[in-house]
Amino acid sequence: MSEQARNDGGANTEAEDLVEIEEILQHLEDMSFVAHRDAKEALPAIREFGAGPARRWIETARDLFFHDREAGKSFMRHSARMAEHVGGVEPWRAQAAEFARWVNSADALEGFMSQADRVFAAWGEDGEREWYATGLRWCERSLPDARAYFETDFDKLAAGRGIEGLRALIDPAETLFDERGLTLDCYLEGAPIARNLVGDGGLLSWARRGADLLKAGRSRGEAYFRLESDESLKLLLDALPGFRPRMHGRFLRLVMLAWLDADIPLADSSWKPGEGRPMLETDGRRLFMPAVMDSREEALVATQHAAAHLAYDTYALSRVERLFERAGSEHPPLDDRSRITWRPLFAAFGERMFRFQILFDLAEDLRVNARVAPRIPRFLERLVRLAEAYERPAEPAGTYFDFALRAHRALLEGREPEDPRLARMLEPDADVVTAWEVAEELFADGAFPEITIEERAEAYLPGLSLNAALPVYPQRERNGELADFRDHEAHDEHKFEHEKQEEQPQQAPEDAQKDPDADIQTPQQETSGTGGRIGTGIPQPAQVAKRAAPYTPKKDGILYPEWDYREQRYISDWVNLYERVLDDEEPDRAAEILTRHADTLKRLTRGLEMQRPMRPAPLRKQMDGDELDTEAVIDYVADKKAGLSPKAFIYRRRAVQHRDTSVLMLADMSTSIMARHPGGQGKIVDRVREGMMLFAEAIDRVGDPCAIAGFASKQRDQVNYYWLKDFNEDLSATVRNRIAGVSGRLASRMGAGIRHSLEAFRRSSAQRRLLLILSDGRPADYDDGGDQRYLHEDTRMAMKEAVDAGVHPFCVTLDPSGSEYLPAIFGPGHYTIIDHVDELPRRLPEIYLRLRHQ
Repeated sequence: MSEQARNDGGANTEAEDLVEIEEILQHLEDMSFVAHRDAKEALPAIREFGAGPARRWIETARDLFFHDREAGKSFMRHSARMAEHVGGVEPWRAQAAEFARWVNSADALEGFMSQADRVFAAWGEDGEREWYATGLRWCERSLPDARAYFETDFDKLAAGRGIEGLRALIDPAETLFDERGLTLDCYLEGAPIARNLVGDGGLLSWARRGADLLKAGRSRGEAYFRLESDESLKLLLDALPGFRPRMHGRFLRLVMLAWLDADIPLADSSWKPGEGRPMLETDGRRLFMPAVMDSREEALVATQHAAAHLAYDTYALSRVERLFERAGSEHPPLDDRSRITWRPLFAAFGERMFRFQILFDLAEDLRVNARVAPRIPRFLERLVRLAEAYERPAEPAGTYFDFALRAHRALLEGREPEDPRLARMLEPDADVVTAWEVAEELFADGAFPEITIEERAEAYLPGLSLNAALPVYPQRERNGELADFRDHEAHDEHKFEHEKQEEQPQQAPEDAQKDPDADIQTPQQETSGTGGRIGTGIPQPAQVAKRAAPYTPKKDGILYPEWDYREQRYISDWVNLYERVLDDEEPDRAAEILTRHADTLKRLTRGLEMQRPMRPAPLRKQMDGDELDTEAVIDYVADKKAGLSPKAFIYRRRAVQHRDTSVLMLADMSTSIMARHPGGQGKIVDRVREGMMLFAEAIDRVGDPCAIAGFASKQRDQVNYYWLKDFNEDLSATVRNRIAGVSGRLASRMGAGIRHSLEAFRRSSAQRRLLLILSDGRPADYDDGGDQRYLHEDTRMAMKEAVDAGVHPFCVTLDPSGSEYLPAIFGPGHYTIIDHVDELPRRLPEIYLRLRHQ
């Protein structure tokens, strides 16, 4: 009998089906007590739909159990509920049977069985079928990915938009799995939140950058998708509408200084997109600002309100001690940094602590706002207007929101609170202990519903926040005076920074990479490139051995934007650059280079003498000189006749004029220059040093302002810019020793080096400015995800920025394949290829002199 005939029930009578069911039950009992028990418990719900479906169901249960015991158990446990909610056994029974195609598919099947009935109820049979088919495709790719898909709530995947929302979320993952091997379990960590912020159209770009970072380092990529890294948060925050308080930190501090006479430091809070409503918090030392708030008005109210809590003793040690004493604790518990921890106060309320915390904050906020309102004009008006324009939260948060709004509206209008229990908060001697007592009275009132931690933030008015969310440093009583806030020992910023540094995870010695650059010390990564040959010294994606190794970005450098051609926009403050003077000096090598190339230098000197202007040129309209300037005299007389008072710039004299030109040589100091010389005589870096030395000597003889720098990078947050000679430095022995000490180190993020060179040109007053770039290969870095075009396009945009700034860029490359990519980056006529490395020392000065006269 065929399987199709059996499934159709065409050849079996009901009695035969019942006999087979009993035989399979007996077989299961012989094999496993648990399987037999689970099957017998589920069968009554299945038999309601007929003996045939029941027989097919138990056959599937048996087959799954023999394939994978956990899969069979999961199928049987969920079946009774599935049959009841779906109103039948097919098609979910046939869908579950497909999981037997893979070994270890029990977890994915568990996810499917746990919510397939809810998908059917929400999206119908067609929607459920597509949801299932999508998950099955991921089973064919990777079972961990299929597990992540089926275990994630279907409505979260769809964002309440049905099957269309599901497609919008999953399509980028399928595209990037095929392109770059991006796993779904990693992608789903943050994709639902990212989609809410950047929209369906921006999701692919967000995920593609994460896929690049995964190739650069597993831990870094995973942090990106968990929304725990600067890379991810910055992209999301750039797309997030609203007011960015930290960008206006100076303004907010001036507001506090004006109205409260307080200079309170600001810092970034730990809030990130997807964590609910952003709120300002304080630890008694600083105000922690979220990355974005709804409006400038809300940020202003929040800053003033938080500062008022510091001014009016919410965190005064004497008051907090009384509060803990009332709660039965002799002294506030302190953490390892001597901060007061609030949790013991609320722990006594158990699961209802969030309800009490909101009521306590509501009472204390009313007290503080009543005190600060007379000092800050229109503070209450702003607060009430924000709350009235805010969309009322759903219950239960709406009850608390309305209660707080009515209390503050009465305060604004000069009325007594509608609830007489709040009147105590307006008395002159009210303090944080009074707020606790009033909160206890309100807590006993059944009119205030229970609330969860997820709903808690919505219960607060805009600009107000949890007062006891963070541990706080003990304060002295201030009674509204904050003038000496930063003088207090607890607010020593240097101490704070030291403590913050201590919190950073320490790197194990075995993980430190001994780099030729002492400034670059990061966890060990593969930096060998593809052989170190000229033009191919592109670093390979870094591999991180420890999956959970923390990645800590650096933030204390100079920030520059970077162009992302995939999104067709600049990503602001994306690259972190460190400027420093190269401290590697090799005096013996410098002397050897000058001795070896003495003859070449003599020939250059003779040629350079011809470049010096020898014939005097006339200088017109001078205050004094050898003869009258006829045109200037006529202009002078005409102005006098017209009744003006012109100055007598009427003379002409002759003087030798120098061409007003400055040049900055920017050298690529990536690892590839450490490759062996093609002719077997030393390394490429030897010719680079010689070329830079002769270039410096040549420019010094011409007399043009000259600077020499190099750059190397290790991902976008560690680009190093090394000064060998600044514009205001003479060509001294120290400068020559630095040039002789040049060595290769890591990768070449060229766009950042060019942008910083444009800033350096601001120190030169010359009208004509040349940027001469010396490179031996493509721009590349460890976090470009293997996408060569990414840094090519960024370098091209940096070149356009140079031209727009009046700087003339020109690239000299040692890469024989440079013609493949240099025209697209620099444009025709703005680069040259030196085929033979030995020619570099002689050609560099010649190239400059040719450019100087263009």
